[in-house]
Amino acid sequence: MYRAILIDLDDTILDFGAAEHVAIAKTFRDIGLEPTAELLRRYSEINLSQWEAFERGEITRDTVLIRRFELLFQELGLPMEAQPVEDIYRGYLGIGHYFVDGAVELLEYLAPRYDLYIASNGVAATQYSRLESAQISHFFKDIFISEVTGHHKPEKAYFDYCFAHIPNFSRDTTLMIGDSLTSDILGGKNAGVATCWFNRDRRPGRADIVPDYEVKCLEELKGLL
Repeated sequence: MYRAILIDLDDTILDFGAAEHVAIAKTFRDIGLEPTAELLRRYSEINLSQWEAFERGEITRDTVLIRRFELLFQELGLPMEAQPVEDIYRGYLGIGHYFVDGAVELLEYLAPRYDLYIASNGVAATQYSRLESAQISHFFKDIFISEVTGHHKPEKAYFDYCFAHIPNFSRDTTLMIGDSLTSDILGGKNAGVATCWFNRDRRPGRADIVPDYEVKCLEELKGLL
């Protein structure tokens, strides 16, 4: 029987992909670039590669935020400074919110029954802004954002920080839910708690990172729990 549930924010509760698409398209238009499908695809590829390097501990979060634009502009042969572009993008990203299907209904179901906690690797100012816009902070007992904790998923130190701030914490009654195998699931496993992979895109699994549970939609979590 689980008591505490840690839930990832991006692409588990809030649809980061939708928010990112709108924000980056507006950013590109602001700097004179047409946000074609190819440009958006290439940005997403570079962005993902940088966040994966961050998860592996190879680069810092601040490096990710700047380097993704630097690499893109280098490929395009554009003599643009990355920092002002990141500032524009960050402003757009923090405005508004988009929910993953069934997210609000799930929180309304879980909150009276479990102690819920946000466990996010995002940039603190952006995540707080999106949570305020979405008006869902009241569902959670606490919000753990990596930039604030000083550590990030999948580091064990990140989860140790979270666990230290959960009253009467017990690994046996704690569940980590998230969409990322390399961040949420690997992190939860390294920390010794049960894990549930939210695999709405039906991506192939990995033999070296096996969650305790897997769901394709948030509605399935009600039956699982």
